[in-house]
Amino acid sequence: MQFIDETNNIYGRLTVLYKVENYSETFEWVCICECGNITSVNQGNLRRKDGGTKSCGCLKREQNKRITNKLHQDQRTHGRSKTQLYKVWDAIKQRCNNPKTRNYKNYGGRGIIICDQWLDFETFANDVGERPGKEYSLDRINNDGNYEPGNVRWATCKEQALNRRKMIQLPEEELLKVFQTGFLLGSTGKMEKV
Repeated sequence: MQFIDETNNIYGRLTVLYKVENYSETFEWVCICECGNITSVNQGNLRRKDGGTKSCGCLKREQNKRITNKLHQDQRTHGRSKTQLYKVWDAIKQRCNNPKTRNYKNYGGRGIIICDQWLDFETFANDVGERPGKEYSLDRINNDGNYEPGNVRWATCKEQALNRRKMIQLPEEELLKVFQTGFLLGSTGKMEKV
C-alpha cells in the first residue's frame, strides 16, 4: 500500500491527527472523533470506496438507537391500549377466539366471531366510535350474529336485557314489563334484576 499523508483530512466524523509508528506494511492513523474520542484507524478503512470508517463507533451506536426507537414506535400503533374501548375490543377478541376464556362457550363456542377487519383496533374504533357514557356497553343487535359492522350498537343494561337469548322467547307484553321495571321472572320463580 502506498503511503499517503492523511494528516488533517476529515472522514465522516473523524479528523486525522497523525500516523502511528508501526512495523507492518499497513498504515494506522490516530484520529479524533467529533464526539471527542480518540481512535486509530487503518488507512485502507479511511479511504474505502464504500465510505469506510466514519467515526469512533459513536455513529453506529446512534444509528442502532434510532432503529431501536423506530421499532418501538412502529409497535406502538395507536397508543390507546389503556383505554376503555381497547379493553372492550380485547374482551370481544378473547371471548370469540380463546377457548380458555370463561365466556368462550357463549360466543366462539357458538360460532360467533369478530370479523377480520375488526381484528385491527383502529378499524374497530373508527367503526363503533367512543362509548357514549359509562352506562353503555357494546351489544350485538342479532344475538346469533357476529361482531361486525351493522350488528353492534352501544346499549344500556336495560336495552341489552331485552336482547338476551332467553328474552327473545318472551311474549311482547312480558318484554314490555321487563323494559319498564328492569326485572324479569327468573328460572327460580323469583324476580331477577336485569
